[in-house]
Parts: sequence; structure tokens; C-alpha cells
Amino acid sequence: MSVLEIKDLSVSVETDAGETAILNGVNLVIRKGETHAIMGPNGSGKSTLAYTIAGHPKYKVTGGSITLDGEDVLEMTVDERARAGLFLAMQYPVEIPGVSVTNFLRTAKTAIDGEAPAIRHWIKDVKSAMANLRMDPKFGERGVNEGFSGGEKKRHEILQLELLKPKFAVLDETDSGLDVDALKIVSEGVNRAKEHTDLGLLLITHYTRILRYIKPDFVHVMVAGRLVESGGAELADRLEDEGYDRFLEDGKSEAASEAADAAVL
Repeated sequence: MSVLEIKDLSVSVETDAGETAILNGVNLVIRKGETHAIMGPNGSGKSTLAYTIAGHPKYKVTGGSITLDGEDVLEMTVDERARAGLFLAMQYPVEIPGVSVTNFLRTAKTAIDGEAPAIRHWIKDVKSAMANLRMDPKFGERGVNEGFSGGEKKRHEILQLELLKPKFAVLDETDSGLDVDALKIVSEGVNRAKEHTDLGLLLITHYTRILRYIKPDFVHVMVAGRLVESGGAELADRLEDEGYDRFLEDGKSEAASEAADAAVL
């Protein structure tokens, strides 16, 4: 069984105030087929964890390790991480003008698998996945995320997830900016991917609404760059009712993390 293990991970970034620590000894083990949700207040380090796993160059690992099936992820380039089976759905997907969605998807699939997919089956798979996500087929000829609404960008992220079939996916606030209908459609896409590939999932969110559709096996609370509590799905309900006040011993550390994240992103 594939395992993504994060051990004693510490990460910092450069800001106007100098090097600022964001993650302070994060420990997490995700096995294939498991769904983990990380919740926490703004600036707690959730997105930093996501981008560090993916290999964002502006996040400096100052301690600890990330391994995938025993292999050192931190020694891999971004494309090597993707080929190894890691996937990031970004909170703010970027636009790539001049590159059509269909070309982007086939190029990515070829890079990950090491060979181009057979055209006939690939076109069928793309059309089927787009139909399930209620995406207009015309989007396939548009530039990647160019002129897409927030909801359309998030559907495109999940389209990639379904077609590229990674071992582990990190979804960074995929629910942000989605209306009720789009949230349900996107969640169904994630659940399909999980059902078909036994995907290991790390879901980063502020709210419980997406967890009504994507059921977590484990819920973790992140505050000031640490996982301070873990539990089952019932923990998310407690957070919805009680908030994070009982975890915030020092509001200054949260504010410092938020400022550092904002400086990088």
C-alpha cells in the first residue's frame, strides 16, 4: 500500500521582515485510500504545507522529511513529484494563455505515464470526464483557465485529477468560491477519482460544507504551523460549532504566519 509520510516538517519563507518560520514540526501519515482533512484559521500554515509537498521553490524546508513509499520527495523536482504520483489542486489556479485545455491535459498525461495515450480512448475519456463535471466541451479549446470563472477553474482542476490518476492529491481550499451546485459537482468528481483509483487525499479547508460530500477518515486542526489535534469526522462538527479560539494561545504567531503566506503568494 502506498504511503505519503510527513515527519517533523519545518518550513520558512523570506518576507520583508526576514526569514519567517511557517511550519513547526508537522507530522502526518496518509495511506492510499484514506481521506484526511486539515482545518484551521487563516494563516495557520495549511497552504504552506500544500505547496511544500508540491515543491514550490519559495518555501524553504528547514527540517524534517517528506517521503512517498520510502522515496525522498524533497529531493525530487516538481515534475518528478508529479510522475511519482503527487497532485496539487491549487486554491488559485493560474492561467496559461496560448495553451489549450486539451493539449495541456494530453501533454501532462504523456509526461506522467512516459507515453502518449491512445487518441481514440483519450478523447473518449476527456469527453466523459467533462460531461460528468458539466463542463461545456468548448472549454477544451480555450486557453488553460483563461477567462474561466472561479468555479470553472476548480472544475478544471478536478478534471485533471480524474484524468491524470495520481496516487495522492492535495486539494487546497477547492471549495472556496463555489456555489452549492458547483460544490456538489466538484465533490462528486473527487469521489469518483477516489473510487476508481483508491486515491489518498489531503483536503485543506476552512469549512465543513465540503466534508458533507467528501467524507473524511481523519480531521486535523492546524494552528501556528502545527497539527494540534486530530480525530474523526466528528471533530469537524465540533470546529463548526466552537471555532478555533481554544487553540489560539498566541494570536501573534497566527498573524506572523498569515503575513508570511501573503508575502509569498
